[in-house]
Amino acid sequence: MSKYFCPYCNSKYQFKSVSNTGKLLCGLCGEEMIKKSFLNVKQIVSLIIVATLILPLFYTFIISIINRGQIKKDTYQGYNTELKNYI
Repeated sequence: MSKYFCPYCNSKYQFKSVSNTGKLLCGLCGEEMIKKSFLNVKQIVSLIIVATLILPLFYTFIISIINRGQIKKDTYQGYNTELKNYI
């Protein structure tokens, strides 16, 4: 069931009652209850901001794990070629 709330009353003391027409009414003030949305604009913007900060860190972490073996091999080969040049 979706969440409904009264914009005028305190959320602690709200209770629902049904009118003759089938609409939900606030039991305290008698105003029609408003359906609460799942995501509002503020939550969507904050999710986008968090994603722009976290995804590059996650991407660099994954790439560094994938390339870890190649980096070790490249540095070892470079060290061997430098030693051969001196001998």
